[in-house]
Amino acid sequence: ILSVERIDGSEKLLKLSIDAGETSPRILVAGIGAAYSPESLFGKDIVVVSNLEPKSLMGVESQGMLLAANVEGAPSLLIPDTPVPPGTLIR
Repeated sequence: ILSVERIDGSEKLLKLSIDAGETSPRILVAGIGAAYSPESLFGKDIVVVSNLEPKSLMGVESQGMLLAANVEGAPSLLIPDTPVPPGTLIR
């Protein structure tokens, strides 16, 4: 995760800029802002589904979806247990 910011007008939505191993950063919009602060996400490796059609949420185009488990109604990010290069395929 290269940068994170809250989306104005939403308590849950965060705009993440990520390095997905492409020529430019990919933008994701994720509804995890009630559980995670932007500062706590900076620099983390996350698991992303990137072969989805872009979707606009509150005026921001999301180019994928991060994966998280639902633990008693709160998100828990799925993260690699060892360093993984950006863009590594999931199997």
